Amino acid sequence: MAVDATEVTSSEWEIMRVIWTKGAIDTKAIITIMQEKRDWTESTIKTLLRRLVNKNILTTTKEGRQFVYHANVSESAAMTATVNDVFARLCNMKKGAAITDLLRDTDLCQSDIQAMQAVLADKLTTAPEKVACDCLPEDCEC
Repeated sequence: MAVDATEVTSSEWEIMRVIWTKGAIDTKAIITIMQEKRDWTESTIKTLLRRLVNKNILTTTKEGRQFVYHANVSESAAMTATVNDVFARLCNMKKGAAITDLLRDTDLCQSDIQAMQAVLADKLTTAPEKVACDCLPEDCEC
């Protein structure tokens, strides 16, 4: 079964962030951490874990009486897949504005900004003057 990180819900992302941060972690530890962060019941957390296993985002091993959860996808790969999935639905001509808004509203460190500037400077050398619209043919008002 393939891993599809684009099917992860917001609540499941919160669980995954714990697992990506902690690495292999048992049910009891996940429940403790999540109950400190959220007002979730133990059964809610176990349901979310089971859904993530069913989606092949997590695998489990049994150690004694506890299940230990392991991520099948890296945080970076999941983030990239999710962002690419969202951007695949946007009009090509509006993606730049969406990225600009995202940059404006996101806290970034200096090294991230420098890396982005380098990518943008490189893209500028081959970028077209205008990106072709991929909305409805003949009805586009982009």
